[in-house]
Amino acid sequence: MATRGAAARANQDGGEIDLTPMLDVVFIMLIFFIVTAVFIKEPGVQVVRPATTERDQVKNQNVLIAIDAKNAIWIDRKKVDERAVKTVIERIQADNPLGAVVIQADGNSNAGTYALVWDAAKEAGVADIHLATDPK
Repeated sequence: MATRGAAARANQDGGEIDLTPMLDVVFIMLIFFIVTAVFIKEPGVQVVRPATTERDQVKNQNVLIAIDAKNAIWIDRKKVDERAVKTVIERIQADNPLGAVVIQADGNSNAGTYALVWDAAKEAGVADIHLATDPK
């Protein structure tokens, strides 16, 4: 009989479940995931990458740099002058200093532009630089 009395009192008091603590936890988790998310800067142009038989997976890529067939350099959906490549990489790298730079060079681009981007990334202090390729 005592349990029936407790249930009757719960109904008289409103018997509603307070969702405020659950919503607080959900918002805290949302803020945590937003703050810890790693954002990849897309290059903004499609390139035809060279094919290779060996490939490594880059886990912490931070900057994608594309070199198109006309040797134009693209970072974060913007065409970048070759003199400003180092500055742009430094700015993006400041957000995630441990991130890797991945260069997507078109198969028809020249090695000089690739070397220029590689050197700019090294001068910007990037230790992890990769060339993106397609599987053969």
